Amino acid sequence: MTLLILGGTLDARRAVDALYAPLQQMGVDIIYSIAGLVRVPDMPCQVVVGGFRQFGGLHNYLRDKGIRLLLDITHPYAATMSATAAAASREWGIPCWRFQRPAWQPQSDDQWSEFNNWHDLLPALVHKRSVFLTAGQLPAVALQAFEQRSACSNQQLWLRTAVAPKHQLGANMHWHKAIGPFALAAEIDFMRRGKIDALVTKNSGGDSTAAKLTAARELGVAVFMLRRPEPGSADKVFTDTETCQQQVQQFFSTQLNLGQ
Repeated sequence: MTLLILGGTLDARRAVDALYAPLQQMGVDIIYSIAGLVRVPDMPCQVVVGGFRQFGGLHNYLRDKGIRLLLDITHPYAATMSATAAAASREWGIPCWRFQRPAWQPQSDDQWSEFNNWHDLLPALVHKRSVFLTAGQLPAVALQAFEQRSACSNQQLWLRTAVAPKHQLGANMHWHKAIGPFALAAEIDFMRRGKIDALVTKNSGGDSTAAKLTAARELGVAVFMLRRPEPGSADKVFTDTETCQQQVQQFFSTQLNLGQ
């Protein structure tokens, strides 16, 4: 029997660490899937890098590998992958479970504004002088719009990503390569040196990149938060790691007892 984990997040790596030994004792294998755009982690289980097109798609992979349970622990904004996982699992009658880390919530001293897309965000930044973009790889249309706006207003843009941008950046956009987790002191220092007056981010949740929100709160920096996409369907959704791990172990224990 095999568990397929769709990963690429700290939560997913922690799940493998917690589940590997007890599932091995049951005779259950784990396959961990990751895009591999940033780095390939050192895992105790089999790791699939680069998606499932190389195997004819996720639908075929689930069948060919005899997957009994699919656990989706991808990023909260990986909506397309989550939808594909749910659809492919449903075709074979394989349970598709998702761990969804809780979203960040604003505190009393925060200056948050939420937006649904990049088009809605741009007018809100018109009077900002130094914008810190920490929302991952931005689509080309968003980069072009930011650059056109900053060129006219001399607005400075600071883009932080783990890998180089796919598109050439304008003179007013400065790329900063970094991989979390990030310390609070470093975030405060970066915002002060860059004279940041606006932080743009996704509501990723978790503690790996939350320090920027605390820094913004302490420095009085306005935060512009991209709302999460609808997660789509899954047979079970967990927000607590221990419950998720217990349920996975219970699932395979039941399967073994039934002789399936």
